[in-house]
Amino acid sequence: MKRWYVIQVYTGFEDVVKADLEKRIQEEDAQELFGDVLVPSSEVVSLFADDKKDTREKIFPGYLLVNMELTGESFRLVASIPRVSRFLGGRNPVSLSDKEVERIFAQISGKLPVAAQEQIFSVGSEIHISNGPFAGFVGIVDKMDEEREKLTVMVSIFGRLTPVELGFDQVKK
Repeated sequence: MKRWYVIQVYTGFEDVVKADLEKRIQEEDAQELFGDVLVPSSEVVSLFADDKKDTREKIFPGYLLVNMELTGESFRLVASIPRVSRFLGGRNPVSLSDKEVERIFAQISGKLPVAAQEQIFSVGSEIHISNGPFAGFVGIVDKMDEEREKLTVMVSIFGRLTPVELGFDQVKK
């Protein structure tokens, strides 16, 4: 039975390893042991850039997902590909659970948000409100809710600090 396995590869060579693996599967006529080979990536929308470009970003840099039936032959074939470091689990590869596979495919299809690479805001930092009813105001971040992408910002309104809840897309650093 084919299961999903994670393979660690040299970072930046995911697409090259995928192409090499698919070529080797064809050469050794081992299609019955293998299913899909994936470089998990997702469409990422930049909320903070002025030009708002959409890009494809790897969800797990340095890793490939391979749907395969684990046998000695399939293990050897994958391990012999240049730039493959190891299987997740080492000599006894561990397949992904169905729940993990569903989560990864949800991220790939964009149904589940991909975690941000870097934290742009921090509690106590000064931000500029770029749109909404408080556009043009400057405030201090009081609380952060990264899951909902919301900030509670202390803004001076009529000389008093007032908490205002804003979305990440409404503020600039």
